[in-house]
Amino acid sequence: MTRKQLIDQIRTKKTYLCVGLDTDPSKIPAHLQSNPHAVVEFNKQIIDATKDHCVAYKINTAFYEAMGAKGWEAMEETVNYIPAEHFSIADAKRGDIGNTSSQYARAFFETMNFDAITVAPYMGEDSVKPFLEYENKWTIVLGLTSNPGSHDFEQRVLLSENNQPNQRLYETVLNKVSSWGRTDNLMFVIGATKATELESIRKIIPDHFLLVPGVGFQGGSLEEVSRYGINADIGLLVNASRAVIYASGKEDFAEEAAVIARQYHTAMQLHF
Repeated sequence: MTRKQLIDQIRTKKTYLCVGLDTDPSKIPAHLQSNPHAVVEFNKQIIDATKDHCVAYKINTAFYEAMGAKGWEAMEETVNYIPAEHFSIADAKRGDIGNTSSQYARAFFETMNFDAITVAPYMGEDSVKPFLEYENKWTIVLGLTSNPGSHDFEQRVLLSENNQPNQRLYETVLNKVSSWGRTDNLMFVIGATKATELESIRKIIPDHFLLVPGVGFQGGSLEEVSRYGINADIGLLVNASRAVIYASGKEDFAEEAAVIARQYHTAMQLHF
């Protein structure tokens, strides 16, 4: 998907919601549990119910990989069911030496045909470049994440050459990685619980899209994320997973998912 196509979808639908399909088989409603394809059926009903209120879907691959071969089949069937006009993200957080990253890129961009994949930048440029070589595909690099452990490394203050406090590590990552790609093939993950940091982050990467997980159950504020993170092209994909897909554990799960997605959609319309 091109940057223009993504922006057009956002502006046409007046939403920048991404629905996370972090489907846990143990949380699927009881009436579907006997279905041998319960995960896929659950995902299809969620997609049908929410597609008018979002522009993207994010599949957290760990939930599918944990099921073995059956899970990979469910993931492939799910991504193929996502409507073509929606942006599809493999939340896989891959990153390795170049030839291994090339195979990861092939797996998710060719075999699975996702539009984007999340990538960990710890191993440097040669581990990220293979993902960036694909035309009309996106690499979403971890920047500042929403988990408490982000304090361990991401938010550490680095010292300058004269041993004075300088940038934090995640700011160095944003500065460095932004030179590896372009604004039409490179995004960054910024956690919603770090919304107040978005104002300074936008000074470093004013034009890049940001994938923002952490609203809903993790406590991130959609209003704050929107206030500090929106740029001229909106530039945000705000992800909600559990708050949407587990809005109900009963037979009305899809209808209730639509209700929550619609609420996010309505709140986002105020920013157009």
